Amino acid sequence: MKKIINILTLAAVSVAFTSCDDLFEPAIENNLGLDYMYENPQYAEGVLGNAYTRIPCADFPFSEVATDDAVSNDATNDWRKIASGTWTSNENPSERWRNCRAAIMYLNLFLANADKVNWANDEMASRMFNDREKGEAYGMRAMYMYYLLQAHGGMTADGQLLGVPIVTEPEDASSEFNLPRNTFAECLQAIYDDCDRALELLPTNYKDIKNASEIPSKYQGANVGQYNRVFGANFQLRMSGAIVEAFRSKAALLAASPAFEKSGATMAQAADYAAVVLDRIGGVAGMDPNGWTWYCNNEIDALSAGQLPKEILWRGEVEKSGSNDREADMFPPSLYGKGRINPTQNFVNAFPMANGYPIDNEKSGFNAANPYADRDPRLTAYVVYDGNGAGKDNTAINTTVDDSQNRDGLNNEVGSSTRTGYYMRKLLRQEINLDPSAKTTQKHYNARIRFTEIFLNYAEAANEAWGPTGKGNHSYSAYDIIKALHERAGVGNDYLESIKNDKDKMRELIRNERRIELSFEGFRFWDLRRWKANLTEPAKGISIKTVDGKKTYTTIEVDKRDYKDYMIYGPVPYSEMLKFDELKQNQGW
Repeated sequence: MKKIINILTLAAVSVAFTSCDDLFEPAIENNLGLDYMYENPQYAEGVLGNAYTRIPCADFPFSEVATDDAVSNDATNDWRKIASGTWTSNENPSERWRNCRAAIMYLNLFLANADKVNWANDEMASRMFNDREKGEAYGMRAMYMYYLLQAHGGMTADGQLLGVPIVTEPEDASSEFNLPRNTFAECLQAIYDDCDRALELLPTNYKDIKNASEIPSKYQGANVGQYNRVFGANFQLRMSGAIVEAFRSKAALLAASPAFEKSGATMAQAADYAAVVLDRIGGVAGMDPNGWTWYCNNEIDALSAGQLPKEILWRGEVEKSGSNDREADMFPPSLYGKGRINPTQNFVNAFPMANGYPIDNEKSGFNAANPYADRDPRLTAYVVYDGNGAGKDNTAINTTVDDSQNRDGLNNEVGSSTRTGYYMRKLLRQEINLDPSAKTTQKHYNARIRFTEIFLNYAEAANEAWGPTGKGNHSYSAYDIIKALHERAGVGNDYLESIKNDKDKMRELIRNERRIELSFEGFRFWDLRRWKANLTEPAKGISIKTVDGKKTYTTIEVDKRDYKDYMIYGPVPYSEMLKFDELKQNQGW
């Protein structure tokens, strides 16, 4: 069998996540023709790999800075600018048009030529490779269309809900690029069609089999070794059937959300698609009890290549030697960090009391004079507040305004200290030491899709479709999921029980759970828009002073949010509008 077998087995992920320029000398787009890929499968892999390098969920954007959940102390932060009124169609940090459409261009090129590639000398192995690679390409094309709809789908001035131009064939210099936008509904159907194609070709999950009886009937004649080289565990970080199903769930929920409901999508369908993913892990029973601290669990250091923790459906690679870059950006100044992302008082207020009641509920027991006592345990895990510990020695951080020499105090050190009275704790490895004389690192990885997200997708859709305790054709309800999420975090369910028959209050609770569980992972900026929620809530902080030996807590306004109503939809890039007169802009831009 050709060398491609060893290349894919030993370096599949590195190939997939390396640009074509890095993979090949000379670069394919400059010197080599398409004919070269037919007898050079690693070259064909590079065309597909180019699409992998563009994945929008490859890292966390910290777009929460443009919402009511966070601010940044970096005056040059693009998301800080977007929230302050400088968001335009030619100044758009959330723009995905060019990158995602370029990825689709590579995928179309790959799909048009994959059948001509001699993937292996062995006919059966070549066929399996071709199926898998094409399945990945269809799955990624659906994924990129989802991200395009999320960022650029919207309503035009004439009342049309549009998506992007659908292009499924390779393009060259003679192609017609001046294409109108397809409707949002047509783009959604394109996602579903590509998902169907991908699911016909991909295994649900990549795993090593032990017996020939486990080989799908369409590959009868293959042996265990052949099958594992193509569909084995080494490829778990690549597009799989389960990942495709997850993106189908995400697309369905987006389309059924208030901002896009004109597409005709339904919440029942969104719930059904999410359930396909969840049923495979046993539904609520399959929820990872440690999933809410996935970013710092001890399992990280022991993860083998491609291994997936119970909480994770898709992830990036674990850093082999570890790093401390994120901690250097986010730790408080006293721990040698820059304190870049500051959670807001708005976000802190979203955490209920340990008994599950919102802090503004009379049954909560909230004490404004001791605001962090008896709160949801996730508050301590996700936010560094005054007196909360951080760093390898769990040093208590002081964010008061009493001492101007205190580097961690509110606004005490411009560009490094907090602007809200809080620092971020989530996503960080507290074992790291940033002291220049004794720096240490820890391993990290980025979660691209967590099962918690899919549970919350289902809860949101199921509540809208069937009410809090309705189950449709499934064995669990929105209520069941929120109860399980609370129990794993150590939060009481008295409040949940009191609203279990109230669809509107359950909606609020589900959205609040999503806000907490998926915080700082790049969701809220998009969620607020698809919900058509209030975008102009000012970002607030807390000023803590000591008066007569007691701390006083005063809420302060930190940043205004300058959004117009039409900004629930992102714009088509201004440069594209100048080039192509067939494009219609979303209303207001």
